[in-house]
Amino acid sequence: MPRIADITPGFYRIPLPVVLSDSMHGQMLAFELNTVRVRDADGAEGTGYTFTVGRNGAAVDAVLAREFPEIMAGEETDHIERLWHKAWWALHYGGRGGPTVLALSAFDMALWDLKARRVGLPLWNLLGGYDPRVPCYAGGIDLELPLPDLLRQTDGNLAKGFRAIKMKVGRARLHEDVERVKAMRAHLGEGFPLMVDANMKWGVDEAIRAARALQPFDLGWIEEPTIPDDPAGHARILREGGVPLAAGENLRSLWEFKQYVAAGALSFPEPDVTNCGGVTPFMKIARLAEAFNMPVTSHGAHDVTVHLLAACPNRSYLEAHGFGLERYIAEPLRIEDGVAIAPDRPGHGITFDWAGLEKIRV
Repeated sequence: MPRIADITPGFYRIPLPVVLSDSMHGQMLAFELNTVRVRDADGAEGTGYTFTVGRNGAAVDAVLAREFPEIMAGEETDHIERLWHKAWWALHYGGRGGPTVLALSAFDMALWDLKARRVGLPLWNLLGGYDPRVPCYAGGIDLELPLPDLLRQTDGNLAKGFRAIKMKVGRARLHEDVERVKAMRAHLGEGFPLMVDANMKWGVDEAIRAARALQPFDLGWIEEPTIPDDPAGHARILREGGVPLAAGENLRSLWEFKQYVAAGALSFPEPDVTNCGGVTPFMKIARLAEAFNMPVTSHGAHDVTVHLLAACPNRSYLEAHGFGLERYIAEPLRIEDGVAIAPDRPGHGITFDWAGLEKIRV
């Protein structure tokens, strides 16, 4: 069985073509991309990545450059479950979340990509192979867009093949959110899948009030109505607000998702493969949701996550929103009439433009 021969991190800053905004992160001018390439003794290679909204990428890079080569020296590449636990516990005391788990997410993704490439299978097939056609939505980061621009952006996404839309809420005055959601619902028509994302903006009572105000617009879910540290608060919002909830992009482990599910705190678990620990825990989170008869959705990294949801019978929607990464990969995600197509290329199928990325290396 081949052993790990080399671990090579990369750290890049990707300027955004347009300024993005939400209720808590403010304006985003660039995203940070952290990559890691894992090469085995036979010369085969797998690639993983994670990202930030502009800060802490240097810390992720340091963990990948300083810690993983030592922890994983001489290890066998196929022992993914054991290597995940080895890294988790080796790094646990100094970083049970944050940059450490982002680094682990990228490394774990690279191992799965390497394994799938070695056996010549697309990742979704290796993980179980349910259906490569995954329903998806366009996730706009658009809180500060004037309403006419918001509707134009939506029309552009419809023209790209999307058949579900998510928009940002969490403006300073609730009536502004209500007016914008009302306008979006009128624009899309009754029955068209529409979700909203508050990015942790509200307190619990505020969120209940907002959910009740938004009830008439038939929302698929409200996402992250309050801080991720409050599963009991989420349970109250879900129970008293009367609108389904999605959450999880800021949860960092299988066990945090277990607490939310046990508390009855969400309707749609929403892991992000780049920050929940990687492919290994993402699939466990999806199976946890399945055991509780819950649909699983996703956050970020759609080019990889399409494979994971394509292996899940309980998948809901794949979130698709770019942060400029499509400019640096050979074949971006394909959308057709509301579904994303998991590619048949071996591994996750992402081929980075390393020469292009070199120009924006940090």
